[in-house]
Amino acid sequence: MRTFAILLAFSLSVFGQRHKLDVVDAQKPEGQLLQKVMQEDDPAKKAALMEQYASQFPKTAATPWVLEQLQGIYVKAQDPDKIIATGDKLLALDPGDPEAALQCLKAAEARHDVALIEKYDAVTSANARKMAAAPKPAAADAVADWRQSVDYARQVDNYADYALYSAALESRGPKATIALGEMLLQRSPTSDYAAKVREPLFVAYEQSGANDKAIGFAEQTLAKDQSSEDMLLAVAYNYLQKKEQPEKVHAYSAKAIELMAARQKPAGMSDADWTARKNAITGRAYYLDGAQYFAENKFAPADQSLRKALPLVETNKDLKPEALYLLGVSDYKLEKIQDAANYFHACAAIQSRFQAEATKDLARIRRDYRGVK
Repeated sequence: MRTFAILLAFSLSVFGQRHKLDVVDAQKPEGQLLQKVMQEDDPAKKAALMEQYASQFPKTAATPWVLEQLQGIYVKAQDPDKIIATGDKLLALDPGDPEAALQCLKAAEARHDVALIEKYDAVTSANARKMAAAPKPAAADAVADWRQSVDYARQVDNYADYALYSAALESRGPKATIALGEMLLQRSPTSDYAAKVREPLFVAYEQSGANDKAIGFAEQTLAKDQSSEDMLLAVAYNYLQKKEQPEKVHAYSAKAIELMAARQKPAGMSDADWTARKNAITGRAYYLDGAQYFAENKFAPADQSLRKALPLVETNKDLKPEALYLLGVSDYKLEKIQDAANYFHACAAIQSRFQAEATKDLARIRRDYRGVK
């Protein structure tokens, strides 16, 4: 944030005189009004005179200069509506103006208006990239200014990426997060903020019910970056359900366990909440690993992983009974009959889709094996 604060303060000094004012002709009405503008020291009265000029003379050679000064006054006054209204007029006369677009973007952020953020973010980035691509001047005395403007343009473009990322995080609905995140990824796929927006974008796909898109996006991300435990487990579960890529189910589960073991508690999260999340992710990872081994009829490693999962999924009403049932079957296959009976007994005590089958299996074991409790 400090970098951007410096950037925005710097912008006014670098581009404070983007539009030049020619000689004022005091014999003409517009010249007379301009003289009043320049002679007025009171900011409010000066702004009123500038507004009058822009209204009476919307397309003179001096109008861009007047609008530039006027927008600067509104920036200092922190008036987002007038910043945008004035910026729109200036951009209509000078579509490539980088500072006018940037100030409109910041005003849109202040209003928390997603549609306006998208609009002015696109203009800001496009104008900044155009400026950054300006050829190096032949004149030696112009090179320093060129380098300064190119450096500033790159900072503005980076700010435009940050603005999309920030708005995507602040959005209260998945639709806006998706729009902003996709816009950022399409425009700047290799930027730092593009990498950061991937997880909230994935969550937004899930929240919107676009599960296929969420999985496809997660698979694409994991091919290059396996730092998201949520994506790892979502894709692993999808493969388990579809009976595909068993090696990736194991690999992604193991990676999620590794990530959670190394994670530090996020700032602002309570110890209880952090423990709950850590247990939920780690428990689900062990469950997926064990369930995949079970599907492969590899009952010994299935037993090992599911035993690790069980205490961590204690509060998960879906995973706990399934883990108990799979443990019961695995231990039965491994001829750990009492353990199998214990797991079936615990599963039969929970209302779930496994309850009836666990009850039957427990009865069968007690019938076939003497001494089993």
